[in-house]
Amino acid sequence: MRMYLEHYGLKEPPFSITPDPRFVFLSERHRDALAHLLFGIGQGGGGGFVQLTGEVGTGKTTLSRLLLEQLPENTRVALVLNPRLTAIELLETICEELHLDLAGNIPIDRSGSAKALIDMLNAYLLDAYAKGLRVVLIIDEAQNLSLDALEQVRLLTNLETDTQKLLQIILLGQPELRAMLARPDMRQLSQRITARFHLTPLDADETAAYLRHRYRIAGGQHLPFTPGAIKRIHVHSGGVPRLINVIAERALLGGYARDDATINESTVNQAAQEALAPVARRFGLKRAAIAASVVAALALCALWWRLQPLPATAKASTASAEPIAVKPVVKIDTPRLDGAAFAQHLATADAASLPAWRQLLTLWKLPADDRAVAVATGCAPSIGPGAYCVRGRARLDKLASLGRPALLHLDAEGRDTWALLTGADAVDVRLWQDGRQYDIDRISLERMWSGEYAALWRGPEGLIAPLPVDAADESGAWLRTRLGTAANGIDTVEDVRRFQAARGLLSDGVIGPETMLALSAGDEGPRLQRVLE
Repeated sequence: MRMYLEHYGLKEPPFSITPDPRFVFLSERHRDALAHLLFGIGQGGGGGFVQLTGEVGTGKTTLSRLLLEQLPENTRVALVLNPRLTAIELLETICEELHLDLAGNIPIDRSGSAKALIDMLNAYLLDAYAKGLRVVLIIDEAQNLSLDALEQVRLLTNLETDTQKLLQIILLGQPELRAMLARPDMRQLSQRITARFHLTPLDADETAAYLRHRYRIAGGQHLPFTPGAIKRIHVHSGGVPRLINVIAERALLGGYARDDATINESTVNQAAQEALAPVARRFGLKRAAIAASVVAALALCALWWRLQPLPATAKASTASAEPIAVKPVVKIDTPRLDGAAFAQHLATADAASLPAWRQLLTLWKLPADDRAVAVATGCAPSIGPGAYCVRGRARLDKLASLGRPALLHLDAEGRDTWALLTGADAVDVRLWQDGRQYDIDRISLERMWSGEYAALWRGPEGLIAPLPVDAADESGAWLRTRLGTAANGIDTVEDVRRFQAARGLLSDGVIGPETMLALSAGDEGPRLQRVLE
C-alpha cells in the first residue's frame, strides 16, 4: 500500500501504470479513432487494413482493449500481441487465436506448410461469412513484424468473396510502422490501408482533465496539484499518459514526504528529474555539450547587455512612471455536489423549466422574451429564422461529443425538471439550474437523467427534415460543405452513413433532425466547457 494514500484521502493509487479499465480516459482523438474502428468493423470496412499509430504510452493498447469490449456480438477476433514471428509462426498464431484445430486439420506431412494454414483459414472465413460473422485480425506492436511476415499479412487480404473481403486487419504500432509502410517496396500493402489514425499526446487542458479523472476515480475529492504544477507535469511528460502517471505518482510521494497538502511546481520538477532521469541521459554528451555552449553564449550576451548604459529617455520614463494598479482576479467557484445533494436541491428548487429554456436561448443569442420561450419549449423543428430545435434521446458521451449546450430532462425524487448542460469532462458535468451552476459526477447524473434531451442549432433558413441528399439549393450546399463531398447524390448517401456511424447515430443515410444537429456541430455558436475547474 502506498504511504501517501491516507494523507491525500485516496482509496487506491490514482496513477498506477498498470492498465485498469476504470481509469480509462479518452481524449477527443481517442474517441474519434475508436468510433472509426468500430464503424470499420461493424460495417465490414470494405476489408483491407486500418493503421493506428502513436508514440509509446499514448494509449494504443488501451484503445485496443476498449475496442475488444465494444465489438458487435457477430465479430470474431484474432489478437496477436507478440508479432516477432516468422511468417509461418504468424499464420499458426492467427489460427490458434481463432480456435482452429491445427493438429486435427493439417496432416503431419504438411505441418509448417503456409498453403495448408491458409487453406484452413480460408475455409474458416468462408464459413464465418456464410453465418453472418465478421472476422478481425488485430496485430499489436506491428512495427516489429518482419518484412516476410508483413507480406504474408498482406496476402491474407486476398481471401475474399466476389463482393467482400473476408478479413479486416488492424495494425497497431509505434511511429516506426508508418515509416516502414511508406517504403517503396511496401506500396502494395500501403495502397490497401483504408484508414490511418495517429494518436497524439494530450494537450494541456486534456492533461489537467486526465489528472482530475484518475484522482477522483481513486477516491480523491480535490486534486492537490496547483495549476502551475499541472502545467509542469504537462511540460515534463509531453502529454504522454504513461509519463504523466510516473511523474504524478512520484510527486504525490514527494508531497507526502514533506507533509504538503498541495503539490507545487518545485515538487513536480524534482519528481520529473528523478523519474525521467534515464530518459534525459539518452540525449548523450554531444547534445549536452551543445546545450552548454548555447547557454554560455546567452549568458555572455546577457552580461554585455546589462553593462550597457541605459538611454536617457528610458531613465526619465522610468523615473516618472506611476505603478499600474492590477485588479485582483476574482474566481467564482462552481459548487460540486454529490448525487444525493443535487437530487435534494432539485427537489426543493423551482422545478419550472422556463428559466433553463430562457438561458439556452440567451446562449444562442436568440430572443428570450416570454413569447420566444413559449415557442422554444414546444421544440418545433423550426423556432425562428435559421433557428432549429431537436428533441431526442442519447447517451451522455454522444451528446457531449457535439460540444453544444443541451437541456436534460431530469427526474429527482419523483420531480421532473430540465437542467442545462453547460460543461463536461471525463469525470464531471456542469449543469445550470434555477439560476446557478453546479458540478456533479457523470454517474450520478445518469441515475437521474432519462436520456431525453433538447438542443438548438443554427443553419440556413428553410431547412426541412429529412433533408434530401441531392438538394440543389442552399440546403444542399450546406450539407455537402459539412460532409466535405462532391455534388454526387449517390456518393453523398454513403458519406452520410459514414458520418452517422462515426458519431454514434443510426447509419441509415437519412438526414433527420439529429443528423442535422451533428452536421452543425462545427459551426459558430455556444460550446460546452471541456475542462471543469
